[in-house]
Amino acid sequence: MSLGLRIFLVYVLFVGLTGYFVLNTVMEEIRPGVRQSTEETLVDTANLMAEILRDDFKAGTLSENRWPQLLRAYGERQPQATIWGLPKNQVNHRIYVTDAKGIVVLDSSGVAVGQDYSRWNDVYLTLRGEYGARSSRSDPDDPSSSVMHVGAPIRDNGKIIGVVTVAKPNSSLQPYVDRTERRLLFYGAGLIGLGLLFGALLSWWLSRALHRLTGYAQAVSEGRRVEVPHYRGGELEQLATAVEQMRTQLEGKAYVERYVHTLTHELKSPLAAIRGAAELLQSEMPAVQRLRFVSNIDSESARMQQLIERLLNLAQVEQRQGLEERVAVPLAALVAELLKAQAARIEGKQLRVEQAIGEDLLLVGEPFLLRQALGNLLENALDFTPAQGLLRLRAERVGEQVEFRLFNQTMPIPDYALPRLTERFYSLPRPDSGRKSTGLGLNFVEEVVKLHGGVMRIGNVEGGVEVVLRLP
Repeated sequence: MSLGLRIFLVYVLFVGLTGYFVLNTVMEEIRPGVRQSTEETLVDTANLMAEILRDDFKAGTLSENRWPQLLRAYGERQPQATIWGLPKNQVNHRIYVTDAKGIVVLDSSGVAVGQDYSRWNDVYLTLRGEYGARSSRSDPDDPSSSVMHVGAPIRDNGKIIGVVTVAKPNSSLQPYVDRTERRLLFYGAGLIGLGLLFGALLSWWLSRALHRLTGYAQAVSEGRRVEVPHYRGGELEQLATAVEQMRTQLEGKAYVERYVHTLTHELKSPLAAIRGAAELLQSEMPAVQRLRFVSNIDSESARMQQLIERLLNLAQVEQRQGLEERVAVPLAALVAELLKAQAARIEGKQLRVEQAIGEDLLLVGEPFLLRQALGNLLENALDFTPAQGLLRLRAERVGEQVEFRLFNQTMPIPDYALPRLTERFYSLPRPDSGRKSTGLGLNFVEEVVKLHGGVMRIGNVEGGVEVVLRLP
């Protein structure tokens, strides 16, 4: 089965299930939503009627004056209205009034006058000063026969003396519910159909694009010269570019040429110094001067040895595609071990060290590589921190990662050098000696951080430089 077809099937499954659950959820909310809106209208109507009927109710003349005839005439009206395409030819409200004991004194239907409604929630709760409402079936076996009732208090100087209830059968709302459900199904099915059509087109386009990219990769593997496919940006364009870059690196010409050229350049300086010192040592000179030249030879030899060792370490890290082991490494203990190893340099320069790393913070990775990377960072910070300067080491958990910060008091890094600090063989002169290092330390740290799935950032801050590592 092709990738495009598999993507389309997954897309169909996703769209189908999503469409079903969304439509089902919305359709289940239509009926309650309509009833909630109707209940809100019934509340307004009931409170309006409570104010209109209050004076006649207080006077006890509701059943004696024109109110029974008015309510009867109201119930017999035929609005002949068309509401959003649906006809409305009768009034569906029922209005009844009960006294403080819950006895019906007025009923627009004329069937409940004199009956005790005190136990119905619309009357019972309203008389107690609460919101009174109920939904009752006229036929216990027919769910569609339910009627909504909302009560409103009739007050006299703040005292509840009666209740007005406005009722409306839910069957009068059913045509609107049915129409909304039909429209929702129609438009929902249309949207799902459009979504499936879009998914088919997307799968076809993606399959075609991947086929072009696969053909390009196969041609490259066969050694044929082919043009890189272009996709007008996006991830496929990045993937095609990455394949082209991989091809260039596999050919190795540009990479090896640059690597050898840079390495040769870096070795020229110590070799020239050693050769010059050796030539001078062949002639007669004072013992003090002879010792100085011997010391130069020793230091340059150590520099070349360090350069070779770090190149080997860097090459090993660059060639690896993943971690060989994943171990929980206590960060506080690791930092304490590194500080102890550098105690002589710290005391010699009389540096102030501030440390704020929780004992519960753990890094997950290879302990040896993590120790080397953090050791290189600390060594680099010590090289650039002046006597009686400040070192600050902090760490905290940020989401699923640990953020480690190493600050050292020093002069700010020049703007031109900031983006190049992790380049291979790039180094700045040390303040104490003016000499440069191998230029591989920070590059090694960055490679180790990337191998662990983290990121590294170096920047100038107030009073010095701060390195930020984010590691899992």
